Amino acid sequence: MTPALLAITLILDITLCYVGVCAVSPFGRCRKCDGLGFALTHTRKGKPKRGKHCRRCDGNGIRIRTGRWLYNRAIRIHRDGTR
Repeated sequence: MTPALLAITLILDITLCYVGVCAVSPFGRCRKCDGLGFALTHTRKGKPKRGKHCRRCDGNGIRIRTGRWLYNRAIRIHRDGTR
C-alpha cells in the first residue's frame, strides 16, 4: 500500500468516525465552562464557588458539535432552495 493511499484511507476513516459521533451524539460539552454552565471561581480561602453564567453555552453546559452544525446548515440551505 502506497503512503498516499494509506493517508487517504486514514483521513477517510477519521472523517467517517466523526460523522458517526455527530449522528449519535450531536451535542458535546462546552469548552469554555467545561460542561458546568458557569465559570468556577474560588473564595479567598480557596473553596470553589459558582461563578458567572457561561455565555457560550447559555448556561446549559452543552454545545452543538461543529460537524452537526455544518450538517444542519446544509440541510437548511437545501430545504430553503427547493421550496
